[in-house]
Amino acid sequence: MADALPGPDGTMHRARYRRILAFAARVFVQVWWFELVLPRIGLIRLADRGRNERMLRLARRFRDLAVDLGGLMIKVGQFLSSRLDVLPPEMTAELADLQDEVPAVAFAEIRASAESELGMPLERAFASFDETPLAAASLGQAHRATLAATDAADTGLDRVVVKVQRPGIDEIVAVDLSALRRVARWAQRVRMVRDRVDAPALVEEFAQTCREEIDYLHEAANAERFAENFADDPRVASPAVVWERTTRKVLTLEDVTAIKINDTDALRAVGIDPAEVAQVFGDVMLDQVFTHSFVHADPHPGNVFVTPVEGDAGGRPWRLTFIDFGMMAEVPESIRAGLRTLVIAVAGRDSHGLVTAAQQIGVLLPSARTAELERALTVLFARFGGMGFNELRDVDPRELTDFGVEFGETMRSLPVQFPERMLLLIRAVSLTSGLCSALDPAFNIWEPVEPYAARLLRDESGGLLKDVGAQTVSNLGSLWRLPARVDSALDRLDAGSLTFDISSLENRLDRIIRVAHRAVSAVLFGGLLIGGILLLAAAPPLGIVLMCVSVVPLLHAVFGRR
Repeated sequence: MADALPGPDGTMHRARYRRILAFAARVFVQVWWFELVLPRIGLIRLADRGRNERMLRLARRFRDLAVDLGGLMIKVGQFLSSRLDVLPPEMTAELADLQDEVPAVAFAEIRASAESELGMPLERAFASFDETPLAAASLGQAHRATLAATDAADTGLDRVVVKVQRPGIDEIVAVDLSALRRVARWAQRVRMVRDRVDAPALVEEFAQTCREEIDYLHEAANAERFAENFADDPRVASPAVVWERTTRKVLTLEDVTAIKINDTDALRAVGIDPAEVAQVFGDVMLDQVFTHSFVHADPHPGNVFVTPVEGDAGGRPWRLTFIDFGMMAEVPESIRAGLRTLVIAVAGRDSHGLVTAAQQIGVLLPSARTAELERALTVLFARFGGMGFNELRDVDPRELTDFGVEFGETMRSLPVQFPERMLLLIRAVSLTSGLCSALDPAFNIWEPVEPYAARLLRDESGGLLKDVGAQTVSNLGSLWRLPARVDSALDRLDAGSLTFDISSLENRLDRIIRVAHRAVSAVLFGGLLIGGILLLAAAPPLGIVLMCVSVVPLLHAVFGRR
């Protein structure tokens, strides 16, 4: 394993660091050549021809690197798979099924780590401890255990699951984040990257998520908060935390293992309808989004169980049990304000308002030129804006796909960067939709969303009325001041003092002129090079001189001021 513990001199850590940087350097060279050099010397068609295949090969090479290194790099791949705002779909699709599954750590190492954290031998901490791991991931692994008699009496629990952090993972995470920060600094020096994405901010968002995920005290607090949110909801359960056996690197939870939510055969065997499970699961996830603003961001089948119960669970003899609260999406007030602006814009079919909402939420970087996005949103409203959720289901899927591709290209041409919390929310909704559709092929995510959207509008009605009222007052004020402003403009025109700012037009003309100069240099380079090659046989000295001189216009064509 490449992520094994390093020696005292840190040799393996340095090798890991260099390997990540070497991969990134190769990527930068490839991007520089195909996306900067070739287009500047007039070979843009050559650069475009194999772009999709290049991106796919690049994603596969990174996938191989992540699987080989393990540790944080698998998390990086999973993180990048959700970044449709940054990466093309060929790459995100290749990384989408990157699994956080690695070979288990030897039990002797797990024992030593757990005993060091708990401050006592495992035999004292637990009545029994299964040496065979229940699951092994890149950051830690889980084992079944039984609480000691005293702890069982205090907690009312018996069987538990103990998550133990992989030995040395703190150092590996630090090495990987250090390498990623350096790569981000490299990326920020490339204008085409800098204009589209704030790479250092992206890395820091990822680092914060990782720090939270390897802090089991943080996960335990999340588990208790989730339980409090659904304390009065018979549809939902979650494991109790055994705080006496929990530290930053060891997490002990009630063993709530039951039927995996996607095991339709097992569900039917105990008389549970998978379609009903899909409906309840969708409602519960939407409750997390719209009611609690605290959402389980990783609801894959391994983290959600269907638990049969003898009593009543909201009119049904089963409930949903969630586990693994290391990745949670919290919707802060800043994003809620942006979402309220978004609701107003959608209600008014206002494409400019939607762009404003995106800027409030933090999706669009300050350098974004939004005219093309506003046009795309205008087309979206014109075609689909008058439809309800159920009507959208009846639209030809090919039309939706074609529009989605076109709209996606527009989004990727902009400096769009989703905040990490927003991406976690999108991930949660995406996994929910996919899992519900697997349980019930006829499931339509739009139907359960409608009542929540209506309730959101009712809950925010005071704020909506206030915003609409403020906008109305602003418009009336502008209307009231319009005659005076027109008179002032006419007076200035008569006096010859009316001026116009054409600096942006001048800048564009200057840019066109510079592009033309580089084009001339590219043609001159081609002429000198070809002439030198032709003269090489007849007059070698002259041919060599011409070929050498051709480097000058080449350098101007490639590196000349844009």
